[in-house]
Amino acid sequence: MPEISRFYGIVIKMYFADHAPPHFHAEYAEYEARIAIESLALLSGELPPRAMGLVAEWATLHRAELRSVWGQARRFEPLGRIEPLP
Repeated sequence: MPEISRFYGIVIKMYFADHAPPHFHAEYAEYEARIAIESLALLSGELPPRAMGLVAEWATLHRAELRSVWGQARRFEPLGRIEPLP
C-alpha cells in the first residue's frame, strides 16, 4: 500500500483500486484506522485520540488533494505525496 504522507509518527496510505467510499488508511504505532475522505468518519479500526485529532486536522487541510490521490489510486496511477502537518 503506497504511503502518501507521514507526520508525527503517523503514516497515511492508500490502496490501489480500493473499494468505496473514498477513504485513506492511517497507521500510528500498533493502531490502524480507515477514515472517510468526505466526512472524516472512522470507518474501521482505531487511533489514540491525539493521533486521530492530528489526522483529522491534516485531512481537513488536504481534502482536495486526498480526492485527487483517491482518483489516481482508482486508475492505478502513481500516487502523489501530500505535505505533512508542519
